[in-house]
Amino acid sequence: MSEELLIEKDGPVARVTINRPAHRNALNGEVVLGLSKAFDVLDADDAVRVIVLTGAGDKAFCAGADLGLNPSAGFLALHEGRGAYAALLQKVQKCGKPVVARVNGHALGGGLGLACACDIVVATDEATFGTPEIKLGLFPMMIMTLLVRHVPRKKLLEMMLTGQRLSGDEVVKLGLANYVVPPVGLDEKVGEIVDALASKSSAVLKLGKQAFYAMEDMPLEQALNYLHSMITINSMAEDAMEGVIAFMEKRDPEWKDR
Repeated sequence: MSEELLIEKDGPVARVTINRPAHRNALNGEVVLGLSKAFDVLDADDAVRVIVLTGAGDKAFCAGADLGLNPSAGFLALHEGRGAYAALLQKVQKCGKPVVARVNGHALGGGLGLACACDIVVATDEATFGTPEIKLGLFPMMIMTLLVRHVPRKKLLEMMLTGQRLSGDEVVKLGLANYVVPPVGLDEKVGEIVDALASKSSAVLKLGKQAFYAMEDMPLEQALNYLHSMITINSMAEDAMEGVIAFMEKRDPEWKDR
């Protein structure tokens, strides 16, 4: 990885850090492609059980797209760059490992979309979440499909139409974050969640995560039929059998991740 994107491994946990604090960890083409490659590598690494995504410093998780991008690259290049961001959001969501967003500062525009693509979000109470694009004559087109899955429609429209920022308990109430904590407690809370995830069967976590996102947009009948098949597949996993036996024997399960 480049200096603008850092990857650290600590046992079963991989931390991916957008390292552009002077630019509020804004996304440029190199960072988007680097994140995409990082998720490919970590998803294929059997030693990694949980991925934490964060930004460097204490001001911003990610402030969205880098407004300093050079327009001389041409219309098609810029269009393809936005497509790379859309592909990144899908890659984060489709990753077989649980992804925890450690939101250490502001999550705005594309940065908010990146946080929403993660499975669990823990934020500092000094962070703000918002879609300020309208103030620049733009609209948050790319991230709407994720935001509409988290925020009630009237509040979401208010956010997007006004550029309003949210913070504190409100982001939890609206479903944009699981927890909001003081900055000094951020790593402790993230650590609690990471430890809980790392102690589970990685095979079953992957199966469950894939099923959740696959059925999200299905009609009720289709979703139930799909999940009917998935619970049968789940029950045939070695770890499902081990989990039941361990429960009956009143001991901790020994996962095989199969």
